Amino acid sequence: MKHLLALVAASLCLAAPALAEGDAVAGKTVFKKCAPCHSTEQVNRVGPTLAGIVGRPVATIADYNYSPAMRAFADGGRVWNEAQIAEYLLSPKAMVPGTRMTFAGLRKIEDIANLIAYLKAPAGY
Repeated sequence: MKHLLALVAASLCLAAPALAEGDAVAGKTVFKKCAPCHSTEQVNRVGPTLAGIVGRPVATIADYNYSPAMRAFADGGRVWNEAQIAEYLLSPKAMVPGTRMTFAGLRKIEDIANLIAYLKAPAGY
């Protein structure tokens, strides 16, 4: 499994320029998969708000109770940059074993790129 995750992470790094080219309008549609648990507003649901996620340090929403696994993942000042988000969205449980997030992940790199584009400026879409 570690080898598979490393291969996927490497392919995401190669795809990084494509991530910047995501379609935010299409990303709004992809976000519907996230919306049952997350918001792009400054309000937490079952999961923490995703407002301002790109560039935010991991597990830092003050009024959200993160899992011990996510808090441990945040150790060392990890930040949700586009590459981190892309890898996480591919397989949350593989990247953060023990996370409470039950979502299996997005399989299409295009969906991930589009979702990240949307998360960068959700109010505009």
